Amino acid sequence: MKVLKIMLVPFVALLVTGCEKVITADLKTAAPRLVVDASIDWVKNTAGNEQKIVLSTTTGYYSSEFPSVSGAVITVTNATNTVFNFVETPGTGQYICSNFVPVIGQIYNLKIVLNGETYTASETFTPVSKIEDNIYQNNKGGEAGDEIEITFYYQDDANQKNSYLNSITQPHSVFPELEVEDDEHTNGNLNQESYSHEKLKTGDRVDIKLYGISKNYYNYMFKLIVASGNDGNPFPTIPSAVRGNIVNQTNSKNYAFGYFRLAEVATKSYTIK
Repeated sequence: MKVLKIMLVPFVALLVTGCEKVITADLKTAAPRLVVDASIDWVKNTAGNEQKIVLSTTTGYYSSEFPSVSGAVITVTNATNTVFNFVETPGTGQYICSNFVPVIGQIYNLKIVLNGETYTASETFTPVSKIEDNIYQNNKGGEAGDEIEITFYYQDDANQKNSYLNSITQPHSVFPELEVEDDEHTNGNLNQESYSHEKLKTGDRVDIKLYGISKNYYNYMFKLIVASGNDGNPFPTIPSAVRGNIVNQTNSKNYAFGYFRLAEVATKSYTIK
């Protein structure tokens, strides 16, 4: 199984003993670009009708805020030409649809009209297996054998090529910890995933989400991991802008960042014993 990991953290702090002065580099800030968070996620055993798309812009390196983008017209159209309108909650950059209809295997098309320009993307709604009920806890887990570790399982579908994104949320990390993988070497197998953390303790709740993702989205995440230097390579490539499947049909030079994703999601929670 190919496994690629990435932890979402906003900053990397370098602590150097003996330094007395913090140096802030005078960096040039490029013109803002549109950032599209169009993750359509359908949690198993739910209606999936409530969906959200978020628009923001890139910002300066030292800024902790990402400016929201208002005034866009956003629609998603399915294979039968049903149009789902995403309407902004005023002033938030969050565009909501309350009547979305998710259909596994169906192609959906995104259209964003903003400031006289049109952005589009197309993606297929991707299924996922359920997470099995049996979650195993090992109190001598981790690389050093001194961490609480849990292992969960899911059955890969042998009839198709599958890619996955799994997300772990627990009380000791601010952001979810993400992992992407495919079934190139595990097609049709009962797959297992293990997770440990040095601070996990009795009573902590661990929330697991398993997403079915397209191969294109898997490749996108792979590029993000390499660009971020979190792929474990001691000689990482030079960081570069990673572009998703959002295309500016009006002005190709004014491209956007982000990805239009449609994923079925399996969830499971486990309380450390």
